[in-house]
Amino acid sequence: MSATDNAELYTYTQTKPPLPRSLEEVRATIPGWGADLDPHDRPAFPREQPQPDHSGAHWAFPERQPETYPRERSIEHAFLTPVFGTSCPPRGLSGKVRRYAYARYSEGRAAHWLLLIAADRIDTKEAALRSFVSRRPDNPLTQTGITAEFSRKGLSSRVGRNRTDLVHQALDPVIVAGPWVLGGWLAYRAVKRLVG
Repeated sequence: MSATDNAELYTYTQTKPPLPRSLEEVRATIPGWGADLDPHDRPAFPREQPQPDHSGAHWAFPERQPETYPRERSIEHAFLTPVFGTSCPPRGLSGKVRRYAYARYSEGRAAHWLLLIAADRIDTKEAALRSFVSRRPDNPLTQTGITAEFSRKGLSSRVGRNRTDLVHQALDPVIVAGPWVLGGWLAYRAVKRLVG
């Protein structure tokens, strides 16, 4: 049985896994290790009520939440956690990217987290596109706060006050408006090609 299989036996259970080394080996290897093992040397000792035979759990394994649709899980775990969130089911291209990140890469790899960040960015674009087919589409002028620049003294509140956000202020219109302008231009080209 490998170390991974052995660890999976103790995942989400009240049973503590065995220590990889004995206390004597650790104490001999690390000077000063175990200085607080004696309860009388611990600051919170009078308030502690150690119960070595009672973990406090009323179950040997927690009741599993039903999985109504396939959920992503870390490859480090043999199965899904007993309780998980269901408010934002993965869908569309962003959901595929999230599932790939969990299925392919460990949570200790940068690629896992970079893919999840990319999936978040894709999700925002998907939400913007979905808004166009809804009764209340996104309004990039009011929802990006650009109108506050003119009505709430946006520019004068920045100039002459040593604010660090002045450095990237010139890029803000490109970052905020750029995708909308590019999307509009692509839509114009697509309509022009279909009509012409």
